[in-house]
Amino acid sequence: MRRFKLLLLLLVTGTMLTSCVVVNDEYIDNGISLEELVTSYDLWYIDYHRTQGNADIPFISRAFTMSFLNGRMYANNNIVDIGRTGNGLGVQVGRYNTFNSILETSHNLDGRYDFEVVQLSRNEIRIDCISLNVSYYLIGYQRNAFDYDKLFYDNIEYFLQEYVAWERVRSEGGTPNNFDDEHYLQFTPENNVTFRSSHDPFGTNIDNILWDYVGGYEVADVNGYDDLKILTLNYDQGDTETFELSVINDETVALYHLRSETTYTFAGRGFIQYRKRDGETKAKAKDIVRNSGRKRTKITRKTVERRVLK
Repeated sequence: MRRFKLLLLLLVTGTMLTSCVVVNDEYIDNGISLEELVTSYDLWYIDYHRTQGNADIPFISRAFTMSFLNGRMYANNNIVDIGRTGNGLGVQVGRYNTFNSILETSHNLDGRYDFEVVQLSRNEIRIDCISLNVSYYLIGYQRNAFDYDKLFYDNIEYFLQEYVAWERVRSEGGTPNNFDDEHYLQFTPENNVTFRSSHDPFGTNIDNILWDYVGGYEVADVNGYDDLKILTLNYDQGDTETFELSVINDETVALYHLRSETTYTFAGRGFIQYRKRDGETKAKAKDIVRNSGRKRTKITRKTVERRVLK
């Protein structure tokens, strides 16, 4: 681990201008500046579940990725359309500067925050807020090598919230069951656990959907699988439905109903774009813009064995 300070590494020779250290079996070049490091990767994925401390820095807890380029700071606040918005960088949210080991940031709305940067491996850093007791872990990627699967599955609760409704567009196999009547699902930001369902006819305008049922939902990890989750819907009336959840693309998910062995495909309707102020992003005419400033929280999931569930 190294810190970007006036580290000239007082080696015995005393004359070397650059050097390397080994961290986690990786060589880290101590000769590059902090500016060179933060700009050497197109995207810094915020591994929010590893956040340390009780404080909150709003523009970081809203973002899934951050980028630093020529003094400009960018962020992706949505999972949907990530990789396309701003050529993958997202939208500009402020400016930054580097000084020795310090990353100075100035967000358009949230103001100034300074961080001390600690490099943990070749493409991973920890940024420690100087004035608050909070640390964030960032993993660097180039745009053409970004781990989109990790983004979606690590943050599946937030992905499900980015549409007003999920409409069932297909069902295959299985035996008849009560869930066959569920045509729409909705997952809300209310504590990341509230869902609603509707029997309204297919093709209903999302603004006119009547939500027949409400309940809580839970997402579990599956041991040995990075691209599969278990989704459990607990209806307030007492019913429970359990599915294997997989992401097809950024507007489609598949739900495999464990009891009936039916595969339901749901498509997102009414993309919700999260932004803070007019002009920060440009929404499509069909999109819904929310200025509520949704924030991420640390989500703890249980891990289950797949073979037990089938």
